[in-house]
Amino acid sequence: MTERADQFAITLAQLNPTVGDVSGNAAKARAARAQARAEGADLVVFPELFIAGYPPEDLVLKPAFQSACRAAIEELARDTADGGPAVLIGSPWVEDGKLYNACALLDGGRIAAIRYKANLPNYGVFDEKRLFARGPAAGPVTIRGIRVGVPICEDIWLEESEDYENVVECLAETGAEILVVPNGSPYARDKNDVRLSIAVARVTESGLPLIYLNQIGGQDELVFDGASFALNADLSVAAQLPAFAESITTLRWRKGESGWHCAGPMASVLDGDQGDYAACVLGLRDYVAKTGFPGVLLGVSGGIDSALCAAIAVDALGAERVRGVMLPFRFTAQVSLDDAAKLAGALGIRYEVLPIAPAVNGFEAILAETFKGLPRDITEENLQARTRGTLLMAISNKTGAMVVTTGNKSEMSVGYATLYGDMNGGFNPIKDIYKTEVFRLSTLRNSWKPDGALGPSGEVIPVNIITRPPTAELRENQTDQDSLPPYDMLDAVLERLVEREEPLASIVEAGFDREVVARIDRLLNIAEYKRRQAAPGVKVTSRNFGRDRRYPITNRFRDSGKPLPKPDDALLSRPRSGSAEAFEG
Repeated sequence: MTERADQFAITLAQLNPTVGDVSGNAAKARAARAQARAEGADLVVFPELFIAGYPPEDLVLKPAFQSACRAAIEELARDTADGGPAVLIGSPWVEDGKLYNACALLDGGRIAAIRYKANLPNYGVFDEKRLFARGPAAGPVTIRGIRVGVPICEDIWLEESEDYENVVECLAETGAEILVVPNGSPYARDKNDVRLSIAVARVTESGLPLIYLNQIGGQDELVFDGASFALNADLSVAAQLPAFAESITTLRWRKGESGWHCAGPMASVLDGDQGDYAACVLGLRDYVAKTGFPGVLLGVSGGIDSALCAAIAVDALGAERVRGVMLPFRFTAQVSLDDAAKLAGALGIRYEVLPIAPAVNGFEAILAETFKGLPRDITEENLQARTRGTLLMAISNKTGAMVVTTGNKSEMSVGYATLYGDMNGGFNPIKDIYKTEVFRLSTLRNSWKPDGALGPSGEVIPVNIITRPPTAELRENQTDQDSLPPYDMLDAVLERLVEREEPLASIVEAGFDREVVARIDRLLNIAEYKRRQAAPGVKVTSRNFGRDRRYPITNRFRDSGKPLPKPDDALLSRPRSGSAEAFEG
């Protein structure tokens, strides 16, 4: 392609890579480049670490994996000898014995340039400082005569600090004309606004247009929503790509007196409850597809948690790949049996009823002599859940279908989701969804479904399931809220404890009952061992019970609920300015 000083066509490949599938990811890159060439693009861009899949975690430390990624990049570089568009593609890169998170420019049959990520995130779900070396801030790369700056993800996120390398400032000072930012930014509720504000800040300080390219897809607990966008230098939105869908989009930039400008397509972006639901669908779909399960099964109880999970599963995989099993015991109400059957019929899934009384009674008979003289308690009641888990896993082993678990975040937080019923299995699409949102999402699904959902439209969750009080057979058909505070109160307290890490005293000051707050905190602490045994599940909040909230199981600290004491700075000896005091022990 010839250089055009006033035009520059960039194809954004918002795609869904698979971690470890180096050849498959390279094939996706070739197909995208072929489309970009057909559309007359000068450059095609891929998300962060695309050739490896993101995040690769400790897989990226394996020399064999590093070598496979390098070989794939070299082969893609040879492809560019055909005169087609240049390629910017993310890959791990070893140089002088150090491993970098890198982006390679491939053009003219060669690896024309390499840029390294300078700012490595090490918070929440990110753990890059233990994996990668920090790269230097570098100037732009030249593509078809245009100077393109390539900050990688976190290189635009951090504000000024001692550890922050101001990559954008460096690029602006060294002549960059446009910023292209490859990202691996996981979905979280309302994150689109955060990303946009970060990008606006970088455009404001640099005066340069910015392209924010994000990957899509599920990777274990993480879901990447895409929603890539571009900003002109005047802060107007130049383009918006869709969320939760692959997209190969060519943006045509033109250079005028005020610099480069683009007017591209504008897709709608999901957020709030709709975004959470779409994330749950995509997370389950990709977990099943990328791990190779032929389908899923789940226990259908007639309750709202399993109903929502069944709807998500059908939307993700299609009714023919979802199997529902009702496992009633003597405490199961007829209304639960009726509602479960209605749900299965509305979703069109295979459905069967397997009464568990013979198995539970058999366990009790086996234990009768061992428990002789001891009162009945929760031990016998929990045999129901253990029996259900055993039967679901037996069907899974026989058929190859993965068990979808159905415990919500509220009940998992306080230990009311049973290990062998709600939590053990292959994957949980509502693991990070509080109970109050379970109700909202169920109502939402009856009037809306995301683009690409494979389930039927209209009312799929019987209204009776949504409106009747939730039941829990853990306490012989009492309701959950006979022993827990109302869910709106429970979730409000948990949100402050889990997401914000607030002291108990400040939660009480906000108007919550002291005894209720203390009890929820106690239940949260003692349930840590249960949550460690739970299946992985989709992350949608700022902190989930997975990658980014790590508490010790053996832990004697408890917040007393008293106001926090003020530090006594008078006790602290501080070195005088210029002092070289040191402790030698």
